[in-house]
Amino acid sequence: MLFRDVAEGIHRLEIAHTNTYLVETGDRLLVVDAGLPAAWPHLLLAVHDLGYTAARVEALLLTHGHFDHVGTAARMHREWGTPVYVHPGDRDLAAHPYSYRPQTNRFGFVAVHPGGLAPLGRMLLAGAATVDGIDDTEPMVSRADVPGNPWIIETPGHTDGHVALHFADRDAVIAGDALVTLDPYTGGIGPRIVAPAATVDVDTAVASLSRLEDTEARYVLPGHGPVFSRGVRAAVAQARRAAGAA
Repeated sequence: MLFRDVAEGIHRLEIAHTNTYLVETGDRLLVVDAGLPAAWPHLLLAVHDLGYTAARVEALLLTHGHFDHVGTAARMHREWGTPVYVHPGDRDLAAHPYSYRPQTNRFGFVAVHPGGLAPLGRMLLAGAATVDGIDDTEPMVSRADVPGNPWIIETPGHTDGHVALHFADRDAVIAGDALVTLDPYTGGIGPRIVAPAATVDVDTAVASLSRLEDTEARYVLPGHGPVFSRGVRAAVAQARRAAGAA
């Protein structure tokens, strides 16, 4: 489903509890995160409905290299010629999106957190187990020379090379999985970090919340779950409380 203008000129495409963002700047389009394989026809339709062609999609930026964020990246690069950018710390992960070791065993974790069964089941049906990695990527720099020119905010913890994207002129930050409003591994809702079953280092992830907070953005656009529009400080405060209660 496409949610238009979740922030100025930024649209959220949600498939199987996983978000892809489309950012408009003039007659150019930027895609942030590539979702799961089943998102492909929906991405095609969203680009068309917004009035663009594939040729106007100038770049794909990945907040990190997990399978549910690179699901259509190789296809976009192959069929559209879209350049794909990722932080150097996640370059290998984007090429091998199942190769990470989370802090907690994911299978044992899900067994004792049944709230995650439904969202993870939907993700599996959307191709979560069949994602091709992408090794032909470009490194991100401090400010990306792409539509919207977002600032790159390093937010490690969920993965080693995780980043958030700050669109200062739109008062928005795309947080990726540094802060989500739905945790697919627990079913928990409201601002939080992702469960240790999918996070490399929880303490580092919590520490990175302060970097999100520094943006002072009004709109927080997460990798999973709906947009939080009451300000990044409020979102971070809730995420810290949730982490303390976990």
